[in-house]
Amino acid sequence: MAAVTQVTQGGPKSFIPAEVILGGQLVEARTGGRVGVATADSVKVLGVALTDGQSPETAQGGTTVDAIGRPIINAMPIPTVVSVAYAGTETKVTYSAAATFGDKLVSTGSGKVGPAPVDATAAEIVGICTQPQGVAANAVGLIRIA
Repeated sequence: MAAVTQVTQGGPKSFIPAEVILGGQLVEARTGGRVGVATADSVKVLGVALTDGQSPETAQGGTTVDAIGRPIINAMPIPTVVSVAYAGTETKVTYSAAATFGDKLVSTGSGKVGPAPVDATAAEIVGICTQPQGVAANAVGLIRIA
């Protein structure tokens, strides 16, 4: 092969969501090349969503009605593409349990992270807590994505 085209360097990378994803949630690979909110103990975590997104099938086209039936035009519908930060990127994510600076992290479901158990495999580690003072349970803190 004489030359190879570089696809990405450092990210983020855009994906089509399989469901509603909110910025700051951990996302995993799903079938059909789509992404979804990471489940507990996922070994398919790609990174952290930087933007909100929804599947194209659930997009409403930006028009709804108010309580008495008058149309409301939404000039800013939810995008059908989500940007995902990955490997080596430092960003914010919600922690399901308290973590200390330097803790290895795993997916704990609902797009959140928590400290890795001692028996966690390398495939389960999604990042490292880089919040200098640590992070309390159900708080937002820094992660360097693995």
